[in-house]
Amino acid sequence: MPQPPANASESQKQYGNADSFAMAFDDAWRLQTRQAGHQGLSRSETLEKILAQLADHPFAQKDAVTAREVGEFRLRLHGV
Repeated sequence: MPQPPANASESQKQYGNADSFAMAFDDAWRLQTRQAGHQGLSRSETLEKILAQLADHPFAQKDAVTAREVGEFRLRLHGV
């Protein structure tokens, strides 16, 4: 069984692959849902806001089209 990261910075490492992007997207989505002003945003507004937050992620920079598709998929999984 994999061991949890020794520290928080290790769990926040970003890699240029879809799995790393999906994990970062989920974290950003969770933060987004806790913020005031999130309610009332449409699905597309939520997606755009999160993609803007993750614009510096290595995978988003390498393949923005697929990053958007991953984001859309993650929102569907979250029931948005």
